[in-house]
Amino acid sequence: MIIPIRCFSCGKPVGQFWGEYQERMEKGEKAKDILDSLNIERYCCRQVFLGHVDLIDLAAGFKRG
Repeated sequence: MIIPIRCFSCGKPVGQFWGEYQERMEKGEKAKDILDSLNIERYCCRQVFLGHVDLIDLAAGFKRG
């Protein structure tokens, strides 16, 4: 739901790059170019960005009952 702070596999901090990644994706840049420029080179760290589905807005619509 929310981007993880660290990579699941290697533990490298990746959460701080999510905002810039999302902004540049909206502008139409390729994911490969963005990740290369952010120096995210490991496959495990890249999968955190490429496999993430942002569901926080959907989950926030439900109320406790």
